[in-house]
This record gives sequence, structure tokens and C-alpha cells, in this order.
Amino acid sequence: MKNKSNWWIRVPVIFFIIFGLMEYFIDSGDQPAIIKYPITQLFLLLVLVILGAIELILSAIENVMFQTLSEEAQKRYLAKKEQKWEWKWGKETYIKLLGSKPMEAESEIVLDHNYDGIRELDNKLPPWWVYMFYASIVFGFVYLLRFHVFNGDNQDIEYEQEVALALKEIEEYKKTAKDLVDEDTVELLTDASDLSAGEKTFQSNCVACHMADGGGGIGPNLTDQHWILGGGIKNVFHTISEGGRDGKGMIAWKQTLKPAEIAQVASYVLTTLNGSTPANPKPAEGDIWVDPNAEKVAPAEELNVVTDSVSVALN
Repeated sequence: MKNKSNWWIRVPVIFFIIFGLMEYFIDSGDQPAIIKYPITQLFLLLVLVILGAIELILSAIENVMFQTLSEEAQKRYLAKKEQKWEWKWGKETYIKLLGSKPMEAESEIVLDHNYDGIRELDNKLPPWWVYMFYASIVFGFVYLLRFHVFNGDNQDIEYEQEVALALKEIEEYKKTAKDLVDEDTVELLTDASDLSAGEKTFQSNCVACHMADGGGGIGPNLTDQHWILGGGIKNVFHTISEGGRDGKGMIAWKQTLKPAEIAQVASYVLTTLNGSTPANPKPAEGDIWVDPNAEKVAPAEELNVVTDSVSVALN
């Protein structure tokens, strides 16, 4: 029998396998099961005791069986037990790659150099070093062809490609990560769920100054087309986030509301309250806001003038 492993290897290996299986199958959330459920500590202690008892029983059985053997059989058994497992192929490969001569054959490669009893051996380069040298030559040849003959992408180009890809992935992530929105990237929300959430935020935080219907109280009327600090989703988002005019305007809500919540309540104001008819509207304040990015449509008077001029020219 060959002694392939010792008890001090078997017991810890089996113990940690059981421990890993326990942690895998027990759903303990963010905490390890051994911490969340103290009973598992008792279980592991019991496992350790059982493993120790098994090793003691096996050792006792082995000792009893050994005593039943004859003296010659005992010697053979002890001899086989002392044999250690060896990876022959790995050992042979290691010796070949090392390429060194055994001490018994050093006389074949000894040189005439002698310095105070120290003699020099004519050892060849280790095969592993020679193989690596040949591999570096092949690598250099391939590198030369790829980058200097076929103009492959160098490190600068690969870096620029990776940065461009990363920026694209960031933009895609921002589209789904609503809390990353700011006044530059915010867009008017029209989904019913967003508008419903914006209404809840408005009713919880804004009715004290703007009334439930947006007609205005301490704060301005939100239902007309006049805006003190500019209309549109970007301006309204900025006003809610950063606050109104210094000293007399609305407080900054960015410390209380998340960016996604600010976008929702701003969209609710623009899509639901703006243009509605409140019960007691406050007089308009500020200026009528016109979207600078909106397409300009020629007034009807200008169209008539053009038509008339054409008609006169034809007449």
C-alpha cells in the first residue's frame, strides 16, 4: 500500500469542502452562513470531531490488521508504505529541460581550467533557455510582420479604440441609469409611471408654495407660459435642483431629491400642470419662454404677404 496522503492533509481538505458546500447551499444573504446562523458553527465542530474519529478508527483497524501479518509480510507492508508517489513524467521532463549532467558523469565535461582546486564544467545551455530564445525570435518575426509590414494597430490606436468604446458604453449606461441624469442630459419624461411618481413628489414637497393644481401661492403660477428662470425641461430641472433666485426664490432640492426624482417632477409640471386651468391662478410672473431649438414657423401675415405679392406679379 502506498501512502498517498496523510491525515493532516485529508482532514482539512474534507472539512473545507463541507464548509464550502454549506456556504453554497445555505442562503444567508450578504453575511456568511457561519455568522448569520450560529448553529452552523456547532455543525462544523461536529464534522471536525467525526473526521477525527474516523481517522482514529482507521488507524486502529490498520494497526490490528498489521499485527495479524507475518514478520515477512510486515516488512513488505512497511516498505510499500514508505514509498512516496512520484510524477515520473514530470520529473523526467524537468531533468530534460534542465539539461545538467549528473555528478557521476561530470568527468566527461570537465575542462582543464583549474583555480585553487576549483574546476570548470563545460555545461551546455539549459534546453528551456534555448527554447525560450527560439520562441522570442519567432515572436519578434511575427511582431515585425504585423506592425511594420501589415501596419497592425499599435498601442496608441488600441488605446483610442478602447477609450471610444468605453465612452459609448458609458452613454448607453446613462440611458438606463436615471440617477446619473443632470441638467445637460435630462429629457422630458412622458411615461405614465414617471409622471405618476413626479405627481407624488409634487404633492409631497411642492403644494405648500405652488398649490395642488399648480396655480401658485407663495411660489409662482406653474400653469401659464410665463417663467421667471426659463422654461423647458433643462431650465426647470436646474431651478428645482439648484434653487430659485437668491434670497427670495425656491430652495435647492438637490440635497433632498435624487436626480431621477427631480426629472420626474419637472416632467410632471411641464406635461400635466403647464397649460391646465387652476381654481385660483396667481398672476403671471416672468417672461413667456420660447424654446430656442423649436422650428420657426412663418406667421400667417407673412404668408399672406407673399401670396399677395405673387398674385400682384401674376396680374
